[in-house]
Amino acid sequence: MGSGVLEGTIPHLKFTVEIQSNNLTHHQTYTKKQQILYQLIKYLHEVEGLGYRKISQKMNSWGIPTVRDNKWFPQSVFSILKRKHQRDMRIEELRNKEFPIKMSKMKVVYYTFD
Repeated sequence: MGSGVLEGTIPHLKFTVEIQSNNLTHHQTYTKKQQILYQLIKYLHEVEGLGYRKISQKMNSWGIPTVRDNKWFPQSVFSILKRKHQRDMRIEELRNKEFPIKMSKMKVVYYTFD
C-alpha cells in the first residue's frame, strides 16, 4: 500500500454526537369533548365569575357528565382547570425546548487486525 497505512489496518473517523429532545414521546391531543368541557368551565369561571362549587352544580343540573360519564364535583372542576394549565406549561416550557447539539472533536483511529 502506498498510502502509508499498514496492511491489515483500517482507518476510521471517530466522533460522538449528543442530541437532546423532549419531543420523543407520543403527544396525545384533547378529544373534542375534553376541549368543549374545558372551554365551558373556563368561561363559567373567568367570565361569569362562578366558583368551582357553582360550576359543578350547573354542569350537573344541565345533565353534562364528566369525560368519564360521572357526576361533577368542585374538585373535578378545579382539576380540569389545573391539569390543562399544567399541560400547557409543560408543552411550552419543556416539550418545545430547544437543546444545542454537542459534537466531540473528530479524530482518525486505526484498527488493526491479523
